[in-house]
Amino acid sequence: MRETTYVIGHRNPDADAICSAIGYAAFKSSVAEGNFQPARCGNSNARIETILSTMNVPLPEFVGDVTPRVRDIMVTEVIQVDPEAICAKALDLIDQHDVRVLPVVGKDGRLEGSISIFDLGDHFVPKPREERKMRHVFASLEDITGALGADPIHIVDPGKIEDLFVRIGAMDIRSFGRYYKEDESLAKSSIIIVGDRYDIQQRSIHSGVRMLVISGGLPVEPDVVELAKERGVSIIVSPHDSATTSWIIRSAGRIDSLVRKQTIKFGPDEKLSAVRRKLSSKNAAAYMVTDEEDRLIGVFTKTDLLKPVRKNLILVDHNELSQAVPGAEQVDILEVVDHHRLGNPPTQQPITFINLPVGSTSTIVADLFRKHQLEPEAKIAGVLMGGIVSDTLNLKGPTTTQTDRDMLTWLEGISGVKAEVLAEAIFNAGSIIKSETPENVIRSDMKIYDEGNFRFSVSQVEELGFDNLWSCREELDQTLDKIQRAEGLLFAALLVTDVNSQNSLLLIRGEDVVIENITYPHQAANDTFELNGIVSRKKQLIPYLTTIVRQVAPELIH
Repeated sequence: MRETTYVIGHRNPDADAICSAIGYAAFKSSVAEGNFQPARCGNSNARIETILSTMNVPLPEFVGDVTPRVRDIMVTEVIQVDPEAICAKALDLIDQHDVRVLPVVGKDGRLEGSISIFDLGDHFVPKPREERKMRHVFASLEDITGALGADPIHIVDPGKIEDLFVRIGAMDIRSFGRYYKEDESLAKSSIIIVGDRYDIQQRSIHSGVRMLVISGGLPVEPDVVELAKERGVSIIVSPHDSATTSWIIRSAGRIDSLVRKQTIKFGPDEKLSAVRRKLSSKNAAAYMVTDEEDRLIGVFTKTDLLKPVRKNLILVDHNELSQAVPGAEQVDILEVVDHHRLGNPPTQQPITFINLPVGSTSTIVADLFRKHQLEPEAKIAGVLMGGIVSDTLNLKGPTTTQTDRDMLTWLEGISGVKAEVLAEAIFNAGSIIKSETPENVIRSDMKIYDEGNFRFSVSQVEELGFDNLWSCREELDQTLDKIQRAEGLLFAALLVTDVNSQNSLLLIRGEDVVIENITYPHQAANDTFELNGIVSRKKQLIPYLTTIVRQVAPELIH
């Protein structure tokens, strides 16, 4: 599956951010290999929905945060083992898949622990002085027979899991069995491995051992078999030599007693930055990822933490990280296509950076189609028209350029939609102030700017007249004040633009020294500033406000 590259606008997107993302994803899909997906990191609004519904184009996928998380690096096709497995099975999985640790997962999918190659190594190669451990196996005769690929001559209680001890009948008949005379219970837990030594076979059966294993694939005398049946002694024939048979029998032990119940677990949505801090002093072979019900969904190692997270972004209609989707600074930004002031995000490698002084990012995207002698689909052309019409106030705004006019005319011919008709539908789509809460009105197209040591926000909404503003101005003032304090901003402002008159009103809350330096007419009765002829936040208002911030900065610092 090809990696997805998200083409995404700024937080609290306006129509141009959404439309240019859709258009540029379509353009990239036409000229480059890859999976380019338009996305948004904020809510839609009535005007965006009007554009998209008119052109029968779906709203882009919501991507609210691209911060690298555990799910971005974990392996989901996990090699695992069930708690009833034998050691041979675990060893085979470790060898076959070249892993160091296996999650132990029950039938319900819940994580029960883990077992590693080191745990198995300690089991099969215990300290020499621990002789009893070197012979011990916790298994069923059925598992042992299966692991050996042995011929089951006679087996009693084959499925019973029990503590057993492996011994090889290599000594003289005169010394063999003295242990059992001293402690008869030892015989009932003993597995004797012997070749074709008839005397040892007979003595073992008479002693009542749990199982007699004939090694080397050698034949067994009929009377030995009959005696074993009479005495309730199990007997099988192994195809391997005695030493190999002994090792394989121990590998048939259940992993239950070796499972580490305490494992280091994480949730899939935990941030990698936090995970790295937690694991800085840990040194496990692997770390488990589980869901809310403790079901295993993935695994990762420290090596995985060092690998780059393959999340790719193309930013449209903005180039400042303060306006980008959260986490953008931690992933790969491949391209930027914008028409705002520069606030260049740092990148680890050279990227395509297109920034042109036009009225809309959608204009830039349309121009790229035309320069590459490509014609967008009719619906994509209509979406790009919506971005241009919205951002240039249907070519009446001060940021409008000849390129905007040319592109809008070109797109009209492709889409079959008239710009005037689309503009009327967009600007009559409903009052944002009237239909949304004060919080949503301000945050719907709020951009945060950095100027030196200071941060401030400016939101903008377009209305048909100011009547709706007056009815809820106090609530908007209070919300601006709340946002300014909550975000730690120098000030928070809302520019309300009348599309018909091409005038605006400014509501602003924050440091008095900034507000006192605004030179536009102030309506004391309504506590607003009259910005006649001001309709562009980008080209007209932001340069003016940043100049004020620079002027009063010394006073603010002191």
